Amino acid sequence: MKKITFKVNAVPKEVMVDEKAVLLDVLRKGLHFTGAKQSCDRKGQCGACTVIVNKKAVKSCITKMKDLEGADVITVEGLGTPENPHLIQEAFVLAGAIQCGFCTPGMIMAAKALLDENNNPSVEEIKKAFRRNLCRCTGYNMIINAVQLAGQFLRGETTPDQHRPAKSDPPIGFSHPRPSGYVKACGAAKYTDDFFVEGCLELAAVRSPHFNAKLISIDATDAEKMPGVVGVITAKDIKGNNNVGMLIKDEPIFSTDVLPVLGSPIAAVVALTREQAQAAAKAVKVEYEVLPRIATAAEALAEGAPQIQPDFPNMVYPVVQIKGDAEKALASSAHVVEARFSTPLVHQASLEPESALAYMDGEGEDAQLVVYGRSIWIHYHATLLSEAVGWPNVRYIEPYVGGQFGIKSDITTEGMAAVAALHFKQPVRYVASLEETMVMTTKRHPYDMTVKLGADENGKFTAFLMDFIVENGAHASTGPVILDRSIEMLSGAYDLPTVKANGKLVYTNDVWGGSARGAGPPQANFAVEGAVELMAAKLKMDPCELRIKNLLYPGGTTSTGETVSEWAVRGCFERVKPLYEKACQEAKAAKSNGIRRGVGIAGCSFGIGGGNDTSHMAVELEEDGGITIYGAVADPGEGNDCMLTQIGAHCMNIPMAKIRLVVRDTEGTPDAGIAASSRLTYMGGQALVKAIGMLKEAMKETGARTRSELEKAGKPARYMAGHILTHTGLDKTTGQGQAWASRLHGVQMAEVEVNTETGEVKVIKMINAFDAGTVINPLAFIGQIEGGADQGAGYALREHFVLGKTKDWITYKFPTMATSFPMENILIESPRPDGPVGATGMGEATMVATHPAIANAVFNAIGVMIKDLPITPDKVLTALGKKK
Repeated sequence: MKKITFKVNAVPKEVMVDEKAVLLDVLRKGLHFTGAKQSCDRKGQCGACTVIVNKKAVKSCITKMKDLEGADVITVEGLGTPENPHLIQEAFVLAGAIQCGFCTPGMIMAAKALLDENNNPSVEEIKKAFRRNLCRCTGYNMIINAVQLAGQFLRGETTPDQHRPAKSDPPIGFSHPRPSGYVKACGAAKYTDDFFVEGCLELAAVRSPHFNAKLISIDATDAEKMPGVVGVITAKDIKGNNNVGMLIKDEPIFSTDVLPVLGSPIAAVVALTREQAQAAAKAVKVEYEVLPRIATAAEALAEGAPQIQPDFPNMVYPVVQIKGDAEKALASSAHVVEARFSTPLVHQASLEPESALAYMDGEGEDAQLVVYGRSIWIHYHATLLSEAVGWPNVRYIEPYVGGQFGIKSDITTEGMAAVAALHFKQPVRYVASLEETMVMTTKRHPYDMTVKLGADENGKFTAFLMDFIVENGAHASTGPVILDRSIEMLSGAYDLPTVKANGKLVYTNDVWGGSARGAGPPQANFAVEGAVELMAAKLKMDPCELRIKNLLYPGGTTSTGETVSEWAVRGCFERVKPLYEKACQEAKAAKSNGIRRGVGIAGCSFGIGGGNDTSHMAVELEEDGGITIYGAVADPGEGNDCMLTQIGAHCMNIPMAKIRLVVRDTEGTPDAGIAASSRLTYMGGQALVKAIGMLKEAMKETGARTRSELEKAGKPARYMAGHILTHTGLDKTTGQGQAWASRLHGVQMAEVEVNTETGEVKVIKMINAFDAGTVINPLAFIGQIEGGADQGAGYALREHFVLGKTKDWITYKFPTMATSFPMENILIESPRPDGPVGATGMGEATMVATHPAIANAVFNAIGVMIKDLPITPDKVLTALGKKK
């Protein structure tokens, strides 16, 4: 042990550390400074732990304490508070550079170190300074803007007051700062691993190292004797049904027999410290019978193939869509294109590792099991946990969450933490490593799609046929929903008069697919847009013109046979068309040795508000004339806090400062439904409007302006309303019916450069045009567009998850600021009459059109379509005939 004396935020500190101790642990565990986060398993890859040491930005997870004698350390907590923020923190909030907030403290510290040396950096200098600071939410452009704005503040060229909306600006249509913005910017937002709980035990899991095996025996004798170990738990210690499967009960908290995938959970060790628990977990002896791996859908569907899940067939779920006689229409078509497209297994890549905290509140049978976790549907997950662990009274609290993108639709760490807290009657925390997180979480499904598209002699589409197989992995998760969504939005932006589609969801011995941003349509739309592009080439017709020619009109029908009353995607195409034509001219004129320019375009029409969807919200009048909004509305970064606040202020005609939110706790909140499918603005927002309408009616009837006046008049102060959709979705035998209550529309255009010598593809610009009705908060809206486009570019060009090989942010090829690109965003507002304040959802649609636009741009550049994502350099070289 060695004594180290140093300063943290100008305050002298003295600690005793061993040779291996790193600064991050001392800050978080020893001093309880939680602004610096850990994502990358102490590899210095993510930058979430960035602090300043002796005026230099460092990664505290790899900075050894033994080297810090006399050092001067500054953390994000040393810059400012939410009430008195530093100018850099102000800039990040006002520039919209904060979404989930997990990476934000590290970003801000990197910005301070840069701006202390150079308060007027160029974009390239900013990119260099932030080359190891990762963000999954924003797409990086807003972070660059924030650093530039902070420089302007520091140089005295402008002030924060000049960039805030005026007090006279209305709530709707203005970029008011997010209610959580300053808390996140100042490192005061608490994520699950930031809660200090006295006497909290730590958990480590024992997982199968095999892709397919049978569990023979578990021997925890040696592990139980190790230092700090409190105990080891297995399936036999669970009183409930031991299953957290979302739709199909095929996902045990602890496996009892079948281990269908690498990482299958077997046991958990609970100890005084995380390090002790992890060491003991390695000492648990497990005997396996290793079984052959079924790696592909073809193997799983082969005659005589063993069942991957013993209680369910390998063919998990089929979907069918039949609109007219597509085969007959195709046979009589003047032009036909046929192709096979495929998309990879990818990771949603939230920066925060999976984590949960659980404890018992109270004694005996009346005690409440309290779970802190990363859920985006806390009421439903509380019910699943209650049934799984066998305890009737479960309260679920969602702290701030570091990213989501669909991955938090499923239960992961919460199950084991809840079982352990119930078993040992002590608080238990389970924070997984990044490597373990990658093993234990759902992914975006890989699709294999064969399509045929027909057109008449004038280029009007006549028929579309598609057969697709989806490898689901070892557990079903939300897979059936993803297949349903694939056919519910199959026709995309276009008028497809006849359609025939067949899809199959298949178990394999691989990591399992689940909800992922867009959830089904991104894969299907890649094939649709690719087929349209091939048809344009066959017809020798401008791809944009062909698309516009075949757009659906109001009064027309989608592939589900639903007649639509609006179809605002036409306006998006009309806005992008002149920009597309100009970009195509510039691409043709660009001459460079070994570099080819290309332009691609793709559209999307994204459904929101599915069959029988339901959302409830409540409002309560307070004594100052303000209101408290209640509803279990998760906000892992997309901006639901500003959505609720701004709608509430607008409907009540009161300042936003008088809006309070109670949203991330099952206690006292109605169930607003899942924060997925871009549904919460449309569904939760409309429920809120209705609840406020009930309150306002009571106030009008009584003349009351405050809570006491309302109650004195005999009226309650709290009102709850629901927005309940009555359409029932599609017929399972035909895939016909009304799928959605509302839609958002978009068009994306990509400009790329392809290096014909190396095969590298570089996105040089993206144009995003979207119409989602009324835009409540433009900056939050653009943040969703740009973050989704950045993810879509990663999907198109580099991301591919391989179970057992992809273990960190380097092997996953996480998009960085260096891979970011300029974007131009066009916001078109066609208010939706059935949406709250005329709005509908936004968040997922840029994951539907970005990658087809990029793929089409590469096709335009090199003349060969690459139909298998990601478009890696080796695939480009092979397409060019330069690689065997």
